[in-house]
Amino acid sequence: MRKIIRRSVTVCVLVCLSIAIVSCEEDFTNINSNVLNNTKFNTSSETLDIVAENSPLERIQSDNISRQLGQYLLGVYNSSDYEKLEASIVSQLTITTGVQVIDDENIYGADTTVVTKIDTVFLKLPYQVILDSDDLTYDLDSIIGDQSEAFTFNVYRSNTYLNLYNPLDPTKINSFYSDDVFEKSGTALNSELNYQFKPNYETVDGELIPVDTMLVVKRRLFDDSVATQDTIKIYNSTASTLPVPFARIPLDEDVIKELFLDKYDTGEFDSQALFNDFFRGLILEATGTEGSLISFDFNAASSDLSPSLEIYYTNTVLKSGSTILDTITKNDSYPLSGFRVNTFKMEDKTYPVNDEIIIQGTAGSEANITLFDQAKIDELSQKDWLINDASLTFYINQSADTINTPERLYLYKSDEDLTNPKFSQIKDATSESSFGGIQGELERDSDGKKEKYTFRITDYISDILNGEITYNPTLKIKAYNPTDLPLSTTDTIFNNFSWNPKAVTLFNNTTSNEDKKAVLKISYTEKK
Repeated sequence: MRKIIRRSVTVCVLVCLSIAIVSCEEDFTNINSNVLNNTKFNTSSETLDIVAENSPLERIQSDNISRQLGQYLLGVYNSSDYEKLEASIVSQLTITTGVQVIDDENIYGADTTVVTKIDTVFLKLPYQVILDSDDLTYDLDSIIGDQSEAFTFNVYRSNTYLNLYNPLDPTKINSFYSDDVFEKSGTALNSELNYQFKPNYETVDGELIPVDTMLVVKRRLFDDSVATQDTIKIYNSTASTLPVPFARIPLDEDVIKELFLDKYDTGEFDSQALFNDFFRGLILEATGTEGSLISFDFNAASSDLSPSLEIYYTNTVLKSGSTILDTITKNDSYPLSGFRVNTFKMEDKTYPVNDEIIIQGTAGSEANITLFDQAKIDELSQKDWLINDASLTFYINQSADTINTPERLYLYKSDEDLTNPKFSQIKDATSESSFGGIQGELERDSDGKKEKYTFRITDYISDILNGEITYNPTLKIKAYNPTDLPLSTTDTIFNNFSWNPKAVTLFNNTTSNEDKKAVLKISYTEKK
């Protein structure tokens, strides 16, 4: 049986040609007539029909235990063309051991008392930002949906332990999924139940400017009178003078005092392990039918830019119960770090069977792609082809919602096992990693409209048709996530994480518009 020649053979061909050119001028004349005049080789291409089908997702792995998630989604995204998404976050807190409400109350002598007053307690969520064109203001980044409408937001204490090892098999690393349910302990911790969450803006010279850039904390004495005021701002760097906007959700001061300050001397804060058992984390829950979906960075280099639970309180030292000896202002900060899970509640949407496939990130929808059946592989394997290029192209249905179209899609392999599916990288993702891998970037037409995505799978097709690999799995297309890329040239395992919520509608192989059909195009050279 004749085999498809792999593209790497071209290197040998070019080397041989170079030697021949240098060796003698007479040989050069022969080469010029046979190769440059193309009397021995023919270059052509063939377009092949494929099968593309919708593949709705039930869930995806969404924890940071085995691979770090870069972003976490919070909020609601609702489009009539796609599944509604309600994204929530579950996170542990990190403590500082040795924390005390009163550092040393004995230094003031006898007949002194210390009265502690909570000034404010809030959940701090710094927005991701980019500099505006004037370099004087920030624009909020990584938000999709309707920012003028609020989603409903509540904060709960979690009663589900986020452990590293699988409790059913402690020899294995644990994993959590986007549809996991986390048990709540008690009522909501936010001071305003069903808090209406949306970014706040003000209009300046016709532009929307985010305004949540500072918080004034009134420091209160034992009698609730105001002693001083602290102005809280956060910055991207020590050199920056432009404060970063951050959301702040007021929490129930009495409950937080009972759960935190009142427990400092009882052992629960003696170690991180003891604290994790006592306070298993926070559930940041978003619900509703409108609003926006916000991506927050939980891996910021600066602690100021990390989401956290903030407790501000003031200790008043009294002599004989009334004379103020001293006033100590304090702030205890608990970053939302450790183990985290992003949960996605997706609308159960049924798409019609037509000429479209829906790609939606998170736990939305992917596509199943079948390139060949075995008969087609056998047929193509009989041809003496040098595969120059193999590309898989999908066109966008521009009449569907294209407001939040992914800038890139990703292609990977699946064995389609329903109980324990295994995913892997396509060869070009590693072999061509220096040249964009399998690519799949969004391309626009001459009018600037979002037009298509093209995947380069030359090495993968070569290996199938020359018999180097006999396994012909289903390919899947998803909304691209930075963690999709292989970690090295030997990393063949694909982990399907996704915090990319964007969506796009593609034409499949059955569309009546021949110019928009999903096709596999193989360019090749063959001997005449």
